[in-house]
Amino acid sequence: MSKPAPSAKPPLELAVERIAFAAGVAVLMTDPAGRVRVLDFEDYEPRMQRLLRRHYGEHGWTVREAAAPTAARRALEAYFAGDLTAIDGLETATAGTAFQRDIWKALRTIPAGQTASYRDLAQQVGRPAAVRATGAANGANPIGIIVPCHRVIGAGGDLTGYGGGLPRKRWLLEHEGALTG
Repeated sequence: MSKPAPSAKPPLELAVERIAFAAGVAVLMTDPAGRVRVLDFEDYEPRMQRLLRRHYGEHGWTVREAAAPTAARRALEAYFAGDLTAIDGLETATAGTAFQRDIWKALRTIPAGQTASYRDLAQQVGRPAAVRATGAANGANPIGIIVPCHRVIGAGGDLTGYGGGLPRKRWLLEHEGALTG
């Protein structure tokens, strides 16, 4: 007697909202529990699609317009209006490797108005030699701003790559008071 084939996992349903702010339009996706799964930028949508495929598979998600503004949207609007702590309590959920999730968790400990280096993050997660892997995990972060990969700078204090572009990274850091114009 053979076992029945496992049933296919239904795709993750994501509600999408677009939020215009001074540095562009953010694309926010939340799951049915209200957890943030994606926050990227409209002009980087191909990158966002690649990250979705990496995290949930080729057909592992569906998208629908949000019926009403989510708590995450309201928190982001408050953040963009100047309440830099409004996003701190938002619940997120991601796939990714254990190391990536450790880095993303460490990113959330960097307060608004402060920055850290890739080396700082690698040391924080107990992998001081994994500076390059830390950079790669930072670059694979599907939840910009809330998981604040923009707060990571080079060891010498220089602005390094950012999935939303360096001008937007500069804007976010200036908005938070970590850089002055």
